[in-house]
Amino acid sequence: MRVAERAGARDGLQGPFRSPRNMAGEAKGSIHEDATATRLGFRGGTVAGSIHMDQFVPLILETYGERWFEAGNLSLQFKKATVDGEPVRAELHPGRERAALCMFNEEMDLICEGTAADHADAGSELGRRLQAQEPAARSAIRILSHLHVGDEAHDIPLTASRETLTSRLETITEALDLYADDRVVLPPSMVVHLAHGARSAVVGDAKAVGLFGALEIQFLHGPLRAGAHYVGRTRVHALTESPKTENVWYDVLIADPKSGRDQARVTFCLRFMKASSPLWASAA
Repeated sequence: MRVAERAGARDGLQGPFRSPRNMAGEAKGSIHEDATATRLGFRGGTVAGSIHMDQFVPLILETYGERWFEAGNLSLQFKKATVDGEPVRAELHPGRERAALCMFNEEMDLICEGTAADHADAGSELGRRLQAQEPAARSAIRILSHLHVGDEAHDIPLTASRETLTSRLETITEALDLYADDRVVLPPSMVVHLAHGARSAVVGDAKAVGLFGALEIQFLHGPLRAGAHYVGRTRVHALTESPKTENVWYDVLIADPKSGRDQARVTFCLRFMKASSPLWASAA
């Protein structure tokens, strides 16, 4: 059976239900740990949103081919957290400029939605949402008060080892041949893992529990490969807030350290839970 099948009567593709694993469930004090996540109102330790990105790849490859790993875009906003082993299914609906993406669980709850394209896409899901953000008043920012729009960091060493990729392939929902043997192309979750190595250079030691609100990968001169050494630079684009979270939106540009050429960009929206921070304790 083909991995990507026609999505019923709708004009699109859908994959089978898969059961992504929470591979960070032992990380004490993180949103992936059952005790911490439950205390903050989740059903249990959450599966990282980056893991869900891998499930869209077979549909993207059927639509755009392997050239997507060279110059393609994948952009998702996460709507509902999932727990370890919770079955979810990815869908892709082609469009003229970009494809629309969505993922549902068995109860048809929307887990994430977004876009994919085989080119640099200024109209991506995250691109549009970032443009629409209202900046937070400085008085509304406590956890991230040390950050400012325009903050930058440079010369951050980034490496995704072959050993880390091998470990990821043991639990990945879609273990494609592209990720194995001598090709060692990084799947989206590993591209995010690579870029997440710059997190401390952006947010420092934020005293709160964080989670992915949205993620975007833009390949510029890809693909990225396991075992290669890269250098990153970052820029903060926006600081926003909601009744439950403070949010930072920032880019990590991943470059070849020898040529200086940018290979990819990852854009993060990190949400920090106010209920997890002593800085908001008096407002609880």
